[in-house]
Amino acid sequence: MNHANLSIERDDTQLSSAQGRPESKLKTIEELADIARIARSAGETVVLAHGTFDLLHVGHLRHLRQAKREGTLLIVTATADQFVNKGPGRPVFSEHMRAEMLSALDCVDFVGIHAAPLAVDAIRRIRPHVYVKGSDYQNPEDDVTGGIVDEREAVEAGGGRIAFTDDITYSSTALINRYLNIFEPTLDHYLESQRDRSLLDRLVELIGRVQNYRVLMVGDAIIDDYRYVSAIGKSPKEHMIATQFESREVFAGGVFAAANHVASFCKEVELVTTIGDDGEFDELIRRSLKPNVKLRAHRRPGKPTTSKTRFIDRAYLRKMFEVYRMDDTPTLPETESEIEWLLRDRAEEFDLVIVTDFGHGLVTPSLIGTLEQTAPFLAVNAQSNSANQGYNLITRYRRADFICIDVPEARLAVSDRYSDVKEITGRTLPSRIDCPRFVVTHGKNGCMAYEKGQEVVHVPAFTKTVIDTVGAGDAFFAVTSPLAAAGGPIDQVAFIGNAAGAIKVGIVGHRASVERAPLIKFLTTLLK
Repeated sequence: MNHANLSIERDDTQLSSAQGRPESKLKTIEELADIARIARSAGETVVLAHGTFDLLHVGHLRHLRQAKREGTLLIVTATADQFVNKGPGRPVFSEHMRAEMLSALDCVDFVGIHAAPLAVDAIRRIRPHVYVKGSDYQNPEDDVTGGIVDEREAVEAGGGRIAFTDDITYSSTALINRYLNIFEPTLDHYLESQRDRSLLDRLVELIGRVQNYRVLMVGDAIIDDYRYVSAIGKSPKEHMIATQFESREVFAGGVFAAANHVASFCKEVELVTTIGDDGEFDELIRRSLKPNVKLRAHRRPGKPTTSKTRFIDRAYLRKMFEVYRMDDTPTLPETESEIEWLLRDRAEEFDLVIVTDFGHGLVTPSLIGTLEQTAPFLAVNAQSNSANQGYNLITRYRRADFICIDVPEARLAVSDRYSDVKEITGRTLPSRIDCPRFVVTHGKNGCMAYEKGQEVVHVPAFTKTVIDTVGAGDAFFAVTSPLAAAGGPIDQVAFIGNAAGAIKVGIVGHRASVERAPLIKFLTTLLK
């Protein structure tokens, strides 16, 4: 059989490998499915191996050689760049470079780039007789993504079986971290010091500690409306840039997005908020929330759901300007009473209460008092934004158990423009609010974390690649609040928070949430 043109011809007793030309081995998934179908009809045994193969090494070579012994035709698929969830700077090598390296191996017959995080769809299309994975996937409980279970089911549904190779293994991630210098020196030095402490196991254990938590979230509803435009030119009659509308995405943001982040880590989330009475975004909100998020939305008569429309240069994803549609007058007394009654009646059913206070009218002084009295563990973020600048300070809260705000919000709260952030985090804020734990996020500079009786800890940022900052601080806060409630050391909480923030700045708007499995993979990449 000549693999290059898919004809069924014999070359002695073996199938030829695209006549030895590595470039002719690279095929689309559809082409690989056809190749496998023809090979099966010719009585050949089709073997499929899948992975990232970011840094091809001897462990990969022996793995693929063993895979080839399982049959007569070996197809290898590599995860496309956009689906490699292994942390900052990964993959180091592009999908085409990785495919080229795989194609150069004599034991590999064909190579494909697979546009999905798991191999399930490729398995269903190619229908291999044997699907081969490394020995580190033999125990499904060790696979944080849970993907090996889905892949096994897909293989067996097609009549195939899964096999595990057993030879020397090396970690591409560990080799990349050690030898390729993908991190800038300060971050590399910090991560090396953490690896020496065997931090990864403790972080994974802390994340697992909150999986059965029940969380009550209280916060403002926000709709984030992204309008993508392209610049046409300057208007000849006005001093402004004319743009052409291209497309639109509308996201359930605010407390909805924060609840989805929490929902990936905890068993159940109950969400309390207020929305407009026109029903304009009801279906979007319901469709956006994860199955384990229960919504309790109170209507605001005659008022809209707060929406923020951002006009974005499509070419570079740069935000040009935004338009708010809102009425941020305080919650009506009857609605306030309903929410406070819920807190007094049911707060003890939850492991913690998370407050995402965007300053759009939901969280009143009376509600703050009730939260402080009833929450078993109170985590608070009080955000300052262009609509409430100077009016929604964290000092509205007299006490909390965990507070997470950014540097501008911290400076506003203590009326201090110039003091060192470490001083504000460890001394000034604790003197103003009865709270044993503070985290102050600082964008590209990472974060400062304080726990009562301890020195302030600085954790550097884990990525410099930023696609969209919207919701990054909310993701940090949402993911870390349960961890703080579980008693996690503040340095570990901050480390995980920085990883969550790094993942979120790589996501446009709220297209996706920070999920448990990708976060653990991110942490593994950092610390291997």
